[in-house]
Amino acid sequence: MMRSPLLYPSLHHILSLKLLGTAAPKAVERLAADALPVALNFEDPSAFRVKSFGELLRALGVFQLCSVPVLVNNCGKLMSVARTLLGKRGFALFLRPSVYAQFVAGESEGEITHSMEKMSSLGLRPMLAVPIEEDLGESTGERRYNDNLASMLECVDMSHSNAWSKDPMMQLKITALLSPELCVKLSTLLSEQQYDLDLLVRAMDGEPISFPGLQESENTHFLCGLQRLNKVGEASANKVRVLVDAEYTYMNPALSLVTMAMMKKFNQDGAWIWNTYQCYLKESRSLLLEDVRLSISESFCLGVKLVRGAYMDKERKLANSEGCAEPVHESWEHTNDSYNGMLDILLELISREPQRNRIIVATHNEESVRRAVQRMGELGIDKDGGSVCFGQLLGMCDHVSLTLAQQGYLVYKSVPYGSVDNTLPYLVRRAQENRTVLQGIRKERDLLRLELHRRLRQGLRQGS
Repeated sequence: MMRSPLLYPSLHHILSLKLLGTAAPKAVERLAADALPVALNFEDPSAFRVKSFGELLRALGVFQLCSVPVLVNNCGKLMSVARTLLGKRGFALFLRPSVYAQFVAGESEGEITHSMEKMSSLGLRPMLAVPIEEDLGESTGERRYNDNLASMLECVDMSHSNAWSKDPMMQLKITALLSPELCVKLSTLLSEQQYDLDLLVRAMDGEPISFPGLQESENTHFLCGLQRLNKVGEASANKVRVLVDAEYTYMNPALSLVTMAMMKKFNQDGAWIWNTYQCYLKESRSLLLEDVRLSISESFCLGVKLVRGAYMDKERKLANSEGCAEPVHESWEHTNDSYNGMLDILLELISREPQRNRIIVATHNEESVRRAVQRMGELGIDKDGGSVCFGQLLGMCDHVSLTLAQQGYLVYKSVPYGSVDNTLPYLVRRAQENRTVLQGIRKERDLLRLELHRRLRQGLRQGS
């Protein structure tokens, strides 16, 4: 679903604006050329030497299961059957030491703290994620949304009050605080008219705004949702960077509108609220350039989480069922070109205004990581300056995460937490959305196996 038409500026036009200056930092580029980064080696199993023997075995076992397509594609049904047969307690006992331990930080604050301290000792930073979200038909009412708000505020407090990271991040899904049905309606309205960001900011502050196109009950819920999001923004400002996730195209325009309003209010002096851009969408580059233009014209800082995207199958099926053109790129190569092109745009912006623009290169793709590192060196962007960081999911792609951290780059792991029951829907949804990633973990599995064999040989030599 496209936003209403705007004049999308070219990168050249954006970089020529007064805020960013017109001259390229040639001196910095010349200095950087003499200090290009060391080539990253993602083929070395020694990155896993920091893992315990038990962690190696668990990861190998889980990845072996994840590499079987029929298991990944039917994981929701299989887990439901297992839960019925084993009962709630038995199922939790089965899942906790395996899949749950691989991809979830824990349930209690003590368990989470232990996981985060382990991660911090490896040079990695946590990005906590409350596993709460909704899709159409799952709305649960204001009381539930207020309960979700309490969980989000606890996440802010946990991220800030512990010494896991000097620059903590957390993830936020707007559909945990605002109904998907309203987000879809707003997205439809936005294809015909634009809402002024100032109007949303005033509503966040408690002003009883009447938004055009909404019924009274919808307007009331929108005001409540905006005030919930405002509480998250106020609690996290100057403490925790909040990365707002993108979701489905039929609700993304509304999510982006709300996120940009939060940026306008809370990002005056730094990028505390971030938006996510899904590079598998054909419109992603235009949306990014529009938001860069908006951040400049409205004088707020821009935070970007750059992803390829995880809803490809559903987006294609939905488009086909409605007889619409598919919103996603035709091929993996086109998606890669989109990701790398948008990455270049953002790194160019950051090289000129690192305090006003930030990015997390959220990808498991080794070539995109190498490209980012190479361009950072060419543009003179500090690896530990904070304006560029990298992100991967907890329990996956550790050969990339650990290698980057060992080279001094800032690396965050997306860390869900909660009970088995609360995280199970999240894990199933992530598994189904990332099935191509899960089934493509052969390399990491092989590296883990090499490290395991090395330790076994070493143990045999020491015992002989």
